[in-house]
Amino acid sequence: MITAAHLLIYSDDPEATRSFLRDVLGWAFVEEPDTPGWLIFKSGPSELGVHPTHQTHEGVTYDNPRHHSISLMCDDLAETMADLRTKGAEFTGPVEEQDYGITVMLNVPGADDIMLYEPRHPTAYSL
Repeated sequence: MITAAHLLIYSDDPEATRSFLRDVLGWAFVEEPDTPGWLIFKSGPSELGVHPTHQTHEGVTYDNPRHHSISLMCDDLAETMADLRTKGAEFTGPVEEQDYGITVMLNVPGADDIMLYEPRHPTAYSL
């Protein structure tokens, strides 16, 4: 039986990335007993969507390479951004209105940005 999803972030500065997840996002963690400083984070409820690599929607064709993506969801984007800023978070690019919600890119030290968004679609994480 599948019990959870394990997500990975590959970082050029793992200590900075782990500090960000621990101190800014406030995620609980366990530490690998044989490797001090190697933290494994509880990321909260999750959901998984599957998107096509090629589709045409409303006359527009979309092509994307096969890949995986991490996004963080929140109930109120403006409030969440304000809270994260008080903890030192930085955002790259503007807040954008998308068909599926309001988005912004969250800078993750040592790693690629992660999308933060307030969904406008039905959510499955509380099922």
